[in-house]
Amino acid sequence: MEYERLLNLPDLLAKKSFFLFGPRGAGKTYLIRKQLPGAKVFDLLHAPTFGRLGRYPTLIEEESKDDDLVVIDEIQKSPRLLDEVHRLIEKSSRRFLLTGSSARKLKRGGVNLLPGRAWEARLFPLTFKEIHNFVLEKYLLVGGLPVVYPSRMRIPEFMEAG
Repeated sequence: MEYERLLNLPDLLAKKSFFLFGPRGAGKTYLIRKQLPGAKVFDLLHAPTFGRLGRYPTLIEEESKDDDLVVIDEIQKSPRLLDEVHRLIEKSSRRFLLTGSSARKLKRGGVNLLPGRAWEARLFPLTFKEIHNFVLEKYLLVGGLPVVYPSRMRIPEFMEAG
């Protein structure tokens, strides 16, 4: 099922780079594909991409030289890439969207969180405004993650939308 999220990534990134944090399954990657189709995306869950950038962080610059917007999805997997992102923000007009499920993991590691160069945004589970035929009891029972809420699990009849 597709949900219209309230967070508008193009507006968010109009003037500044951002970290986008949220729980696994909140829809960060889906939102990127839907709202930023022209962005250069480095998916660190893709093993070859993770390996290449881990060995040669400068590939970010080489492989995105014609792109104004660069996304690094799952940045917590390779926090040392943040030094290269810092350099590129200072050197060029590129904007970055850096996604991850754990800001804590990055902060614990004492990495460069790009102070003053990148702001922080959060993608939370679905809200009642984003769910057509919202049923509070179902939401409380299964939660609001887009991968879980539409599940066909057995819901007592009194909880079904009327």
